[in-house]
Amino acid sequence: MNTKKIDIKEDKTAGAHISYWTDTEPGLKTISLSYGLKTEVVIIGGGISGLSIAYTLCKRGKKVVLIEDGYIGSGETGRTTAHLVNALDDRYYTLQKVFGEKNTKLIAQSHTEAIRYIEQIVNDEKIDCDFKRVDGYLFLHPSDKPDSLEKELKAAKEAGIDVELVNNIPGMLDGKRKAIKFKDQAQFHIMKYMNGLCEAIQDLGGEIYTHTHAETIEKDHVITSEGHRIDAEHIVVATNAPVNSMFQLPTKQYAYRTYAIAGLVKKGTLPSSLWWDTGDFDASAEIPPYHYVRTSAYNNEYDLLISGGEDHPTGLADADGVTEEKRYDALEVWTQQNFPVEKILYHWSGQVMEPFDHLAYIGHSPGETKNTYIASGDSGNGMTHGTIAGLIIPDLIMEKENPWKEIYDPSRFKFFKSGKTFLKENIEGYISYLKTKPKDMGIAQIKELQKGEGIIVKQEKEKYGVSRDEKGALHWVSAECTHMKCIVKWNSDEKSWDCPCHGSRFTYKGEVMNGPANTPLEYHTTDPKDLEGEIGD
Repeated sequence: MNTKKIDIKEDKTAGAHISYWTDTEPGLKTISLSYGLKTEVVIIGGGISGLSIAYTLCKRGKKVVLIEDGYIGSGETGRTTAHLVNALDDRYYTLQKVFGEKNTKLIAQSHTEAIRYIEQIVNDEKIDCDFKRVDGYLFLHPSDKPDSLEKELKAAKEAGIDVELVNNIPGMLDGKRKAIKFKDQAQFHIMKYMNGLCEAIQDLGGEIYTHTHAETIEKDHVITSEGHRIDAEHIVVATNAPVNSMFQLPTKQYAYRTYAIAGLVKKGTLPSSLWWDTGDFDASAEIPPYHYVRTSAYNNEYDLLISGGEDHPTGLADADGVTEEKRYDALEVWTQQNFPVEKILYHWSGQVMEPFDHLAYIGHSPGETKNTYIASGDSGNGMTHGTIAGLIIPDLIMEKENPWKEIYDPSRFKFFKSGKTFLKENIEGYISYLKTKPKDMGIAQIKELQKGEGIIVKQEKEKYGVSRDEKGALHWVSAECTHMKCIVKWNSDEKSWDCPCHGSRFTYKGEVMNGPANTPLEYHTTDPKDLEGEIGD
């Protein structure tokens, strides 16, 4: 086995902040691909979707090659809060309106089965990842309508979920309130699970190559950025936002940034549970950002409380006057109002792809040949959606029937049932983008740029993103996203260039962090016109 742990602080990740998961269980890396090869299935992406698909296929005897351009879990999987739930981000009464009662039962069934499948893998492969069955509690946000819980309780029961209405929420400071208790949910340490899954795949004969970027994706082969060709009968793109889809998928989902903090609570103070509110309808009546909370073991004296929320469309954090950094402050205030959390030890952010009809896209890639597959649109439930991909796509490859194939089909289009919300979100986001789009600045403003800051400048009709690193050095990138030419914005929290149109993200050196872009921004260590000396330090 060619696997080893690495120091992720010196490796490529999806952001500048290190999550609790990757700090306590560094990702695994293998050798990078340095030669051409042939296989039955090539999988692009080493997150939970890619590894779940690879594991299932290997168990069924398929020859599998997986490539990842960072280390295992270096993308959004390592930045989750690792809830395993059939209590979905989107309400069951909403799903019933879009998909109907029968299909909503199948949706609930698929997430329930995903939790069971993870538990089976943990037991079969003896993965020590702190997997635990827990109950979850959904409670009303002050901005939500009072009948929301009753509607959701009814719809969840109709979908076959084991729920009940309770009048007390264990663990919360103000626990005397109504909530829906979702029974038999789960949680785990995602990076321990990913590392164990990676080792199981290799033990089953699967090949994993990290630090290997898929530059070209064709119907029967992939070519890496180093020029090595992988011939394959089937190609699976499991890169969070699919990097093989220029228009069809990016225009059917919207990217959001979400934030997480982890702080100390005295051991035994809180039960092992999950908690969620129903979302802030004052912030967005269409897709209300909600809070999500869980505990994790930490040491002999303390447990860790992990709290997430304060979402906003990618690239538009300051559209409502709250910067990325201030999102953590708001999250800490809310958490301390509701839970006995002490010192905050970690904070990080992640990216969620929200499909216009609330359900992931898993299956044949639209507009591609039948041997190309995608898994995208986590909709805030990436752990279970990624595992569902590990059940659907292997069935498609092996031409087996799957009860969820149709509802997760990436070619589906339910615009008339859900498109109003999607269009409103996109139009409002684009208007906000135009309002907050940084005005073109000249070279003179660069000398005022502080460490960790970035701005857009215009020089001879060309736009550049300029940032100053912690050592004071300047870095220049072309400001047009390589996906569809939107102008990127500087994310001062994660030190990245983010595209407000479709969620592509790039490092300060222009390297791709998130799709749908698959080509880096042009990068310069000095101004293209050699103006660094003119503007000074």
